[in-house]
Amino acid sequence: MSVSRAEFCAVACADSFADAGAAIASPFGTVPSIGARLARLTSAPDLLLTDGEAMLLSETPALGEESDATVEGWLPYRQVLDLLAGGRRRVMMGASQVDRFGNQNISRIGDWAEPKVQLVGVRGAPGNTVNHTTNYWIPQHSTKVFVESVDLVAGVGHDRARQSGARFHDVRVVVTDLAVLDFTGPDGSMRLRSVHPGVSIADVRARTGFELTVGEVVETREPTERELNLIRGAIDPNGLRYQEVAA
Repeated sequence: MSVSRAEFCAVACADSFADAGAAIASPFGTVPSIGARLARLTSAPDLLLTDGEAMLLSETPALGEESDATVEGWLPYRQVLDLLAGGRRRVMMGASQVDRFGNQNISRIGDWAEPKVQLVGVRGAPGNTVNHTTNYWIPQHSTKVFVESVDLVAGVGHDRARQSGARFHDVRVVVTDLAVLDFTGPDGSMRLRSVHPGVSIADVRARTGFELTVGEVVETREPTERELNLIRGAIDPNGLRYQEVAA
């Protein structure tokens, strides 16, 4: 059975939720949302899903379709903050820039006084990265995103967490359209863990704006037949995944 690049990415995102337990999933983006749903149906049955606002869902609805799933709980914003501070949340955020230590920028590009681009702002990134497990999804791996130094630190990386003594900092992986990267390099720096089929180590290095640690690199795990059937049938029957990853 032929597997698309988008489906490899979705399974890699699902693996980032596999050990979450009874935590609330906060995936940002289509492919991470598929990954969270896939994890709930396979490796993480206790994962909590929401309707994107304040309702906890008892079932795992298809992406982009109106759901008739039973609502099993109400989660007002103040309780989201409690879950965040207590480490009972698993988030997969995006990044406009990310550096070798996992410092993330979603606020602005350019100088503080005269930014070239104004983005969404720091939002909840600092609290996410110092209180619970955080991972990143980058749909277009490029030197514009993977930079030597971010223009503003929104999400806290391993170097700053170490300096400030952030006890619960836990930034683990970055999934992109090319590869999966983690932070097991020297001093918590980024390391290339796996490449998706058809991608070479040279491809990833060429589209990364800093020197990556490269050890034993494997090919990203292929979805099982059950996982593919769930993605294509129950989770994303309308193929929304191809809006983020065309391959």
